[in-house]
This record gives sequence, C-alpha cells and structure tokens, in this order.
Amino acid sequence: MLDVDDSVRGDDAARKRGRKQQRPDPQESPIAEFAWRLCELKESAGDPSYDRMRTEFGAMASKSALSAAARGKDLPSWETTWEFVRSLAVGVLGQDAETARREWSARWESARTAGEPAPAEPPARRPSWWTWPVAGVVAVLVVAGAVWWAWPEERPIPGDASLMLSETVPDGTGFAARETFVKTWEVRNVGREPWSGRYLAQVFREGDAACTAPQRVSVGEVAPGETVQLAVPVFTGEKPGRCKIGWKMVDEDGREYFPKDLRPVFFDIRVR
Repeated sequence: MLDVDDSVRGDDAARKRGRKQQRPDPQESPIAEFAWRLCELKESAGDPSYDRMRTEFGAMASKSALSAAARGKDLPSWETTWEFVRSLAVGVLGQDAETARREWSARWESARTAGEPAPAEPPARRPSWWTWPVAGVVAVLVVAGAVWWAWPEERPIPGDASLMLSETVPDGTGFAARETFVKTWEVRNVGREPWSGRYLAQVFREGDAACTAPQRVSVGEVAPGETVQLAVPVFTGEKPGRCKIGWKMVDEDGREYFPKDLRPVFFDIRVR
C-alpha cells in the first residue's frame, strides 16, 4: 500500500472544497456578459456557496438553477435571476430592493432581447370555433359531415414571457385584524404574444391567518412591450398569524400559460 503524506491529502481536499466556478467570458455573448455580472455580484458578497444562498440568505431557487444562471450558457428566468440578486444584493450587501430590481430587470431584459432570434412568421391561428380544449385531450369536431381534429393550444406558448418590475406590500408586512389593503404588481409583457382573456388565479395559500382575497382577477388586454398593474384587494380577517397567497396567469378554463416551475406572484403578510 502506498503511503501518502497527510498534509498532501489535506491540501488536495482543501483545493477541492475551495474550487471556484469559472467565470463566463463577457465578450462571448450578451447572455455570457449577464452571467459574468452575476458572478461579480456573488464575489462582491463574499462568494458564498449556492447552498448558503438558499439556506442562509433565502434564495427561493434550486441550487442547480442558481449555478446555471452564473454559467452563461442559457439566460435564466427572471424569477431565478431575482432570487440570485435578492439574496446577495439585498440580503448580504444591504442594497435597496426596488433599486436592485429595476437595475437587474433592465439588464435581464437587455440580455433577453439581444439574445433573441429574429421573429419568425407567426403560425396561422385557428378560428375560435376550431379549438375545443378539453384538459389537454384532442377533440374531434364534425362540421357539415366533415371530421376535423382540434388540438388544445400549446403551453407554454413559444415567445410568451412576462417580467415583474415592481410590487407593493413587502413580504413580512404587518397588518391589524379586520384591515383591508391592496397588493399590486407591475408586470410587463416582454414576449411576442399579446395577452387577451387572461386572469390571475389563486394557486396556493399558506399560514394560519384567515385573510381573504379574490380567487381570480382579470389581467386585461396587454400588447407585447406594454406594462400592466395587477391588483388584488385583501381582507386580513380576525385571526392573527401568517397569510401567504399566490396567483398564476391562466385562461378562462383555468389552464396555466407559463411553465410549471415559474414562481407565482404572491403576498406574504403577518396579521397581528
């Protein structure tokens, strides 16, 4: 058996533990430059591990998503980006949350736009009578003796994207019992798909307080590039405790538009 000096073995282990993620080349692409800026932010915050970003600094994204965001191969979602930035810029460096959100949302949108291929001709849309979505099942229509096949609209829709610019009522805000407030989100349609006939629908609630809010609110008509203010009135109820309710964008049948792993918009308050 070959003897190995313990000090050498210890040095090897330390090198493995201290190995840093290689920075992307900012000259390679707009997405690589964006990831390079994320790496800069991480190093300025003391270069914590992705586990620490989640467990100590409250990043609500997976370790693999945070790591991929800083590699520069693909542009992370805005939700992952914000969790990366919020945990470090706000949680560690003490920057103002709204200032950081505006700065990084502008950078993210710039990288997304620069890295987006030239739009192709949109596919011809079937008339409304053609499609009969039935929970993802292909439907058959018989019109004047002819048989037609109808497929539900593809979800997520290619080119459909949203970006939350700001919100009111910071997480952890305290309210008295039997109080009413309005939670708002400023959201921009940053995709190529116009929003029409869409709603925000409740998808979860947490906590032991008995607050109430609408099950569904209309999004309205929002063209690509336009911004909309989405608002929900909330009644805190009479029972003290935590209340967290989240919404996702759906159609009139309740089918979600965006990927399942996209974070809902939500409020998270304390009732005294």
